[in-house]
Amino acid sequence: MHRWTDLEQIPPDLGPTVVTLGNFDGVHRGHRAVLDTVVRIAHARSAAAVAITFDPHPVAVLHPERAPEQITGLQHRLDLLDRCGLDATLVLEFTREFARLTPEDFVRQTFVEALRAQVVVVGEDTRFGVHNSGDITTMRALGERYGFEVVTQDPVGECTHGQRTWSSTRLRSALRAGDVATAAEVLGRAHRVTGTVVHGHHRGRELGYPTANLGPDSEGMVPGDGVYAGWLERPSLPEDHEDHRLPAAISVGTNPTFDDVLERTVEAYVLDRTDLDLYDERVAVDFVARLRGNLRFETVAQLSQQMARDVTASRSLLLG
Repeated sequence: MHRWTDLEQIPPDLGPTVVTLGNFDGVHRGHRAVLDTVVRIAHARSAAAVAITFDPHPVAVLHPERAPEQITGLQHRLDLLDRCGLDATLVLEFTREFARLTPEDFVRQTFVEALRAQVVVVGEDTRFGVHNSGDITTMRALGERYGFEVVTQDPVGECTHGQRTWSSTRLRSALRAGDVATAAEVLGRAHRVTGTVVHGHHRGRELGYPTANLGPDSEGMVPGDGVYAGWLERPSLPEDHEDHRLPAAISVGTNPTFDDVLERTVEAYVLDRTDLDLYDERVAVDFVARLRGNLRFETVAQLSQQMARDVTASRSLLLG
């Protein structure tokens, strides 16, 4: 998949395209329903399937106090989009200057002149251009003016299947509650947080459970406090390497047993492994199941006993 971060990077001989746009935060099942439509139409027309996304999130620029917590970092979002069968993704830097483009200027510069769109796939609730003044009626009128077809679908990023709704709003709510099972249902995969392993208080190692602590550069929405079963993945290793993907017990929170831990942390203990040196390595942590909430223990011995039970539960869930 081609990745462009500027309109000038788009090759002049690209040919016709089928385009959609959205934040695609999480690239969950609702997003993929729209992207599947884009890919299907593009294949039928021998055109290129292109998704336009924004970085940073528009609300983070225009109304930072209301900005939603990002479900996925940009790199992970692009990797996920890459798996959807698209031919290219255009990442537009969202600035206040960009936000002042009129709906027609945005469509003309991006869809028409840069991408030569034959079809634009958007939700009925789409808004674009300065002060969100463009809507689906505007898009249809511009399509008639510039010669592209407008195809509408469920709101981009939201899809209802039976009694289940797949949306970023539902996904964030589930993650805040630590409900990673519902998050996985919305995503179609386990939720992931990535980060660089840093030194912590080394208490896990002292108790026989050395953990990989993710540093402050981590990306991805951190689930609610608690203990989880999941996987630690090492992207630096080949996928067929035996240590590429490892089962883990994961702790999120401040560890209420110790009063000197003030910031929330994500730390993962790789089951039955004390030989790994992961410091300064970029790793991914996938959350599969929540085992329990955070508890305060009166003694370190009680904490150690509970950690042993958490490891046993994680092993059973992940390895059978």
